[in-house]
Amino acid sequence: MTRIAVIAGKGFLAPAVAQALDNPAIYALEGFAPEGMQATTFRLERLLPFIDELIAQGIQKVIFAGAIRRPKLDPEAFDPRTAQIVPRILMAMQSGDDAALRTVLDVFEENDLTICSVSDICPDLIPESGVLAGEPSVADKRDVTRAAQLLAQTGSLDLGQGAVVAQGLCLALETLPGTAAMLEFAGRHSAMKPNPNGAKGVLYKAPKPDQDRRVDLPTIGPDTVDQAAKAGLVGIAWQAGGVILLDRAEAVRRAQAAGLFLWSVDAQD
Repeated sequence: MTRIAVIAGKGFLAPAVAQALDNPAIYALEGFAPEGMQATTFRLERLLPFIDELIAQGIQKVIFAGAIRRPKLDPEAFDPRTAQIVPRILMAMQSGDDAALRTVLDVFEENDLTICSVSDICPDLIPESGVLAGEPSVADKRDVTRAAQLLAQTGSLDLGQGAVVAQGLCLALETLPGTAAMLEFAGRHSAMKPNPNGAKGVLYKAPKPDQDRRVDLPTIGPDTVDQAAKAGLVGIAWQAGGVILLDRAEAVRRAQAAGLFLWSVDAQD
């Protein structure tokens, strides 16, 4: 049986993926191991020796699961072989984090390691289209459409994967600080909606248009529901087939308790 390595990042996704696998090898970039999960750490400065270790252990497939930030690199820590590919990675970084990540994936594949996606391992974590809780109003649906249009335009700029829209106006876009920071910002500025009695606003999440969907899919879960409710929003929507929903039953329970809708949106809806 082919053994799979999980490259674990922060959050709850890596444990969920590891639980679905039989005897996975768990690794994490130094400084980004998820809490409560045993993982062997490695440094990006020694990427090629790390890949050698995977191959020596009979690893043939790798899945990336969880959040990481761009690490600080120590020029003195590079081994000679990894140092040779640094210019290639730095050049990709000039085009944004997505390009840099794709380059790192290319290095794995060039060493005969197959990159798996969450949809390959845990398809149930990626909901198909449909309303999971509550019911969006006509005004809410318009706000979701507007948010989807915004992300479709900003995706090429390598910004985040979320937007908050209320009454057709963008209250917040996700950037490097992440979803929680975006929702906190939106909550602080909720009074800027032109009609106090109008639509309260929605959070919408979607992958970037040209994103490699094997890695870094947008993720929501019960904590996202709590954050959206605290921000005064009325619901959360996302692109069907393109967003990971962690602990679906608990997310639905919290959404129902808070009066929020959860909507996995088909492109034709």
